[in-house]
Formats: sequence, C-alpha cells, structure tokens
Amino acid sequence: MTAWITRFDPPPGEPAGNVVRVAVKDAIDVAGSVTTAGCVAVRARAVPATVDAACLAGVRADRTAVIVGKTTLTELCVSPVGDNPVFGTPVNPLAPDRIPGGSSSGSAVAVAAGEADVALGTDTGGSVRIPAACCGVVGLKPTWGRIPTAGVWPLAPSLDVVGALARDVAGVVTGMRLLEPGWSVAARPAGTVGRLRFAGVEAVVDERVDAALSAAGLDVCEVELPGWDATVDAFYAIILGELWRAHHGLLDAAGVGDHVNGGIRVGRAITDERLDEAYSARLAWRAELTAVLENVDVLALPTLPTQPPTLDDYAHHRLTELTAPVNLAGNPALSMPVPSPGLPVPVSLQLIGPMDGEDLLCATALAIEARLTRPGPAITRPGPGLMP
Repeated sequence: MTAWITRFDPPPGEPAGNVVRVAVKDAIDVAGSVTTAGCVAVRARAVPATVDAACLAGVRADRTAVIVGKTTLTELCVSPVGDNPVFGTPVNPLAPDRIPGGSSSGSAVAVAAGEADVALGTDTGGSVRIPAACCGVVGLKPTWGRIPTAGVWPLAPSLDVVGALARDVAGVVTGMRLLEPGWSVAARPAGTVGRLRFAGVEAVVDERVDAALSAAGLDVCEVELPGWDATVDAFYAIILGELWRAHHGLLDAAGVGDHVNGGIRVGRAITDERLDEAYSARLAWRAELTAVLENVDVLALPTLPTQPPTLDDYAHHRLTELTAPVNLAGNPALSMPVPSPGLPVPVSLQLIGPMDGEDLLCATALAIEARLTRPGPAITRPGPGLMP
C-alpha cells in the first residue's frame, strides 16, 4: 500500500497482453471491498460492498480491463486540495511540494505515477479536473446524469459525476468507453472554440493556454459569460445543503475531521427555500451557458487560475473558481496539460462542451494533443500505451 492506492490481489485468470489497469476512487463501491470515503467514521461502520457500483459494469464486462486497487481521496470528497492526514496525502509526482488536488487525489497520482492506465474519480466541483491539473494528467468530467451513480458515495447528488483520469487523452477515451460501453469519439474536432478569460488568472497561465490553442490551429474567438461569477452562491448553497441532507448523521461523530464538520454545520443552516432559489439560479445559468454554446462548438479556459499551490500555502487559492460553475450547469468538461517550459507543473487547458458532448470534447482534445509536444518531465509507466 502507498499513500494513494490500496492494491488488490491479481484476479485468477488475469488476461495477458494489453491489459488496461483501472484504479477506483474509494468513494465507489467495489464488491468485496470496504468503501471508506476517506473517513475514519465511515470506515468504522462500513462492511464490504456486496455488489459493484453501477458505473463499474463496463469495466467488469471488458476482458482487457482489470481493477488493480482503490485510491485515496480527501475526507468525504469535500476538499479540492487532495490532502488526507489520516489515510495519507498522495504525493504529487511532478512537484512533491505542491498539492495533488482533490478530491480524487489518489486517482490522479496513480495514473501520473504509472500505477494505473485509467483511474475513476468523482467530480462535484472539479474533483477530477483539479487533481488532473495539479498532477499533469488528463481528466474528463461527463455530463451530469450520464454515468450512473448508484453505489457511489454522495457529496451533493445533484452535482456529483463519475469521471476518468489518464496520462493522455487516449486514456480518458478508454475510460469513457469503460464507463459507457458503445460510446465513441466524434469524427471531427470542434470547428470553433470560444475563449473565456477571467480576472485573477496568472499571465503565464493564459499565455500557455493561448499558445496551445494557436499551435493546434483551431478557430478561436473571444466570448463572455457574464453570469459566471454569480454562480458562486448557488453552487455553495447546493453542495453544502445537500451535504447536510445526505450526511447530517456524521456531524461531530468520532473520526470526522474539522473541515468536514464545518461543511456539514454550514449546510445545516441552508433552508429548503434557499435551496430552491439555488436550483432556480442553476436553471438560468444553464440556459446562459447553452446559449453561448449555440454560437461556438466548445469553450476553452484554464482549469486552475494559477500554478498549483504548495502544501503549506493553499488556503487563499480559489481552486474551484474555474471548475465549479461547470458542475452547476451539468455540462461535460475535459482538462489536459499543455506545454509549459520552465514551470514545475504544466498549465492545464479546460474544454467545456454542450450537454452530452463528450464525443466532441475528446475529438478536440485528441486533435490538440496531436499537435503539441508532451509537457513536463517524463514519468516511466510500465505496460503498453492506450489507443483511442
């Protein structure tokens, strides 16, 4: 066991050859294994799952896919930092002094360190894309509701999504096919890309994103989403209100950390009326995003506004600023590293697509990746490469 993955014994009759090694976030039920959600209190009460989570059906049906272990996460999926003082904080392979990103920290580190080809995570406010950005890998958050979440630990059910991480775009294509057998990539990438810009984004981050889009030869135009900043109140009302409603029984329980207790306690104060207002605001925001995507095929922006912060100085970094609004709308999004010479971690480009537009997102990301030199220092990964 490492601080990021608890390995399973190889199954009898494991297929030889081009095996896809799949790691599963420890918020997703795997038959025969305890789901802890990264929490001592949950672990103390848990028994091994009797059946897999519904999202694993495609993994089990694929003869080339093998679940190799379960990955560490932040307690109850609550934090985007990726730390877990009890279960162990996964070490960022690219920059050990920097956060691995959360809450799917172990999943990102497992693929970045070469211990899995595909890792499954959950994303409620950026929990697949943020660790992907911090660890220099690719992360795909599907459309809300597309992948079944039965058997997945809930944080905020109306925001939670199961997604995939991998070393490259081809890997997340494989991950999406495992999550939804029969799914395929679009025949062509996006024709037009809408570029979103935000105050507070470091100049070098914007420069690297612009350079990647230019090198890929995409037709890029500037667009605006005036309602982006106004999504904050609705998002936090929903995530904390639903956290309280799902897990109020854990408030102040032995083994629950201060950060989680604080979130549950704040959620207790969110009334049904405030939740209803937040749900209404979400509909208006979704309509605004949909309208913009009627004029361009996909949107492009950074995943993080800055370089990933260090483990001893992350408190004032707004890690979910550029990811959470996508969860509020429900749209799919993909994060991928782009060439960033001189930086400890490559800048992460985020693409947002229309509802159920994962096929277009992946086709566009594959086209971008094909035109770019792979960023960051090489990390040896055993086993064969993954093909789209």
